[in-house]
Amino acid sequence: MTQNDEPNLIQLYLRHCAIGFMLAAVFVAMLLFYDIARLGTLVAGSDIGILAVLILWILHGTIFGAVQFAVSVMLNAQDDNDDDDHHGGRMIPIRVTAGSRRR
Repeated sequence: MTQNDEPNLIQLYLRHCAIGFMLAAVFVAMLLFYDIARLGTLVAGSDIGILAVLILWILHGTIFGAVQFAVSVMLNAQDDNDDDDHHGGRMIPIRVTAGSRRR
């Protein structure tokens, strides 16, 4: 593998973390809009509701970004067994007997 064939991991990480934070923003917005577990009401009635929403978004963004990056890395994995024969060959039945013999 040459230098040009390697992916730029920093760009890959930042791109997928940004996607994760966008997904987290949508997720938190849906949590608040649909008032799941009365979160929307709680945030609207609190004087530090903006801080709670910010913390909720950052924590979910961290998790969603990490998952997004991990899936991306796993999908880019290369198979090390490229030279193996994947056709399987001919199947031959073999009789195997089970049991123990006492002497």
